[in-house]
Amino acid sequence: MSSQPHNVTADLNYRFLDPSVPIPDFLPKDRKEPQLFFWINDPKTGEARDNALTRSFPTTIHDLRGREAELSIDREGFGVVKGEGVWEDADWEDEGRIEKEYYKLSEELIKKQTGASRVVFFDHTIRRQDHVTAGVADTPQTRQPVPQVHVDQTDKSAENRVRRHTGADAERLLKSRFQIINLWRPLRKEGVWDVPLALADYRTLDEARDLHPSDLIYAKDNIGETLAVTPHEDHRFYWLSGITREEAILIKCFDTKPGVAKLTPHTAFIVPEDQRPAGYLPRQSIELRALVFYEDQPRE
Repeated sequence: MSSQPHNVTADLNYRFLDPSVPIPDFLPKDRKEPQLFFWINDPKTGEARDNALTRSFPTTIHDLRGREAELSIDREGFGVVKGEGVWEDADWEDEGRIEKEYYKLSEELIKKQTGASRVVFFDHTIRRQDHVTAGVADTPQTRQPVPQVHVDQTDKSAENRVRRHTGADAERLLKSRFQIINLWRPLRKEGVWDVPLALADYRTLDEARDLHPSDLIYAKDNIGETLAVTPHEDHRFYWLSGITREEAILIKCFDTKPGVAKLTPHTAFIVPEDQRPAGYLPRQSIELRALVFYEDQPRE
């Protein structure tokens, strides 16, 4: 494919409340209005369930090629990194090596890119589009790309992450500026052309209008939150065409600092077949989720 910017039009999926689905009885009853939920594994059925209706909206997704160096995670809410944190001797099947070697490279990358004093990774996910094409179920061991516009964290869940993953340091760290950043990278040298990421420029959002908490139920006593997104004509989405393992995307999911981009709605999306190069390979990617602390900056 040409190295010139490659804008595409594709469907982006959004979740809307289905009022006909009963709310689990262990969720809070004092909310002003019903809230979306996604139950990862309902023990009664052994399957995931939710109360969402999915609707698709054709959207122009603008290519970032040639503009990578212009981006700022504190302005747009995302950034592109080239040639840093690349795991040359990668073994993506070895969880121990990922956490020991790739985490270290990624910690150095994030600190260099942000100026943060401390980075704490709390999980990672490898996603393979091969599982979709092979008809393999989406399980914790066989994760697939997520084709829904969302934000990974809310204010509440972000603070809970700090308390859960930093132990005795939590209350001290909560007094400083902190962020949650996802680091997303393809696993293959060949570019991702089939199911890449689309990211919304934070400046085109209205948080009160567009973002709505959604319960993420791991278990009855372990409930997190994400943000569902309502589509709006003002939103402007971007992708990095043909992104390779030499490149990575920083995705901001939360920030305590006022006056900067707080987060980035994002989603996997399907590039139309006629917009893909011949011989492309299915997406394989890894995303690391990190608590990022600025201990020299008081929380405002």
